[in-house]
Amino acid sequence: MRKNLRRVGGVTLVGRAVRSCRSARLIDQVVVTTDDEEIAAEARLHGADVVMRPADLANSTATSESALVHALHEIGPTACAGVAVFVQCTSPFIDPASLDEAVARVAEGRADSVFSAVETYEFLWATEGETATGINHDHAYRPRRQDRAPHWRETGAFYVFGAEGFLAHEFRFFGRIGVQPVATRTAIEIDDVDELALAQTIASGERLATVGIRRPGLVVTDFDGVHTDDRAILRQDGTESVRVNRRDGHGVKLLRRAGIPVLILSTETNPVVTARANKLGIDVIQGVDDKWPVLQSWLAERQIDPADVLYVGNDINDRPCLERVGVAVVPSDAHPSARAVAHLVTDAAGGDGVVREVADRVLGSHAAGDDDPDRANEDL
Repeated sequence: MRKNLRRVGGVTLVGRAVRSCRSARLIDQVVVTTDDEEIAAEARLHGADVVMRPADLANSTATSESALVHALHEIGPTACAGVAVFVQCTSPFIDPASLDEAVARVAEGRADSVFSAVETYEFLWATEGETATGINHDHAYRPRRQDRAPHWRETGAFYVFGAEGFLAHEFRFFGRIGVQPVATRTAIEIDDVDELALAQTIASGERLATVGIRRPGLVVTDFDGVHTDDRAILRQDGTESVRVNRRDGHGVKLLRRAGIPVLILSTETNPVVTARANKLGIDVIQGVDDKWPVLQSWLAERQIDPADVLYVGNDINDRPCLERVGVAVVPSDAHPSARAVAHLVTDAAGGDGVVREVADRVLGSHAAGDDDPDRANEDL
């Protein structure tokens, strides 16, 4: 499964973990320990340092603690004398504020080790043969929730401890152990494909809640099936023409006016695509069969994070890009393979105002003058 490279909300699990740590005010350095070069490259992409794990710590019997001991010694004396934060990439919704609270508790001497946990009032049972026995309750007495003290379920998201104490015990729990409460919505831990699917659904819901107001750093669109209805008129001389929508042209204008660049990324090489891009004053890349490597290189040259990209595509060859960007959008008539990874499906079909709808969702649809029909038709 290679879980740490799977994507939730367009970002790999290792990328999400690194970003959460880098967003915490009290974490000075983020280091990923791994034996996998691809994970190492992904960690560096998101701003982490990397400690490559030796072979004897990369097998199925090696403990997390052994990898942590190795990493601390590799980082150096400063790390060994400070507060260490152990984060697991399988928790995709780590709250940086919760990390800061846990670090502060250890740094201020209020606890020796702290772990993330969620409050629970669940009744737990153990079974022996065919018989079930209550663990944290008397099965003959069922008090109301308000009459019970909560228990705490360890989420596995993060553990914070004094580095010296950890190195002395070589275990994450020691001394005065504290619980760092976290919100239930952040407590999912991914151990199987069902939990991964759940996390992806939650992330998609978060995107759907924010896509109307979140401003991306770049909007990338396919041409055929987005700016057009995917049909072409073939003339007797072999030339093609397509129909575009003026509303999409005005949508591009609104995005550019707001300082959001737009790029057309097209599989076909067609003069009509160049002409349209030139008229709209936007960049275009054509003749691309495998879109993601080309887009990835283009973004890297301009130091644009894929997570800051909103991509609009409609077909199978758009899927690799849709899977890797911050917000993935498809028209209502998109191919099922593209729809399956989309954060948002527009009301409009391809060629019927998809780009304008995206612009409205990003910028707000009631800005002064945006819907002036005369302005909407100017030079578009």
